[in-house]
Amino acid sequence: MYCKPVNRYIQINVPQVTPTTESGIVLPDDFNPNTERYIVASVVSWAPDVRFAEELKEGTQIIVDSAMIEEINIKESQLNVIQDNYIIAILVE
Repeated sequence: MYCKPVNRYIQINVPQVTPTTESGIVLPDDFNPNTERYIVASVVSWAPDVRFAEELKEGTQIIVDSAMIEEINIKESQLNVIQDNYIIAILVE
């Protein structure tokens, strides 16, 4: 399924991290004791009205506020989106 965001939303891929303890014990998926506030995500697609759309392309690495990522479950698929005002920086190589 293809998703075309609108209203200044950006679809992103978020790195999946398996939570573990220092002892190596695997914790439940919904347990996040020390979630990082800012993470690096990669751009999948974006709305045409994103304020910096001309700087984006598929795969662009961005720094986002992880608390503002919205997870959407549709037809057994998960999409992650965020509004453009929660993008902290665009990483340039």
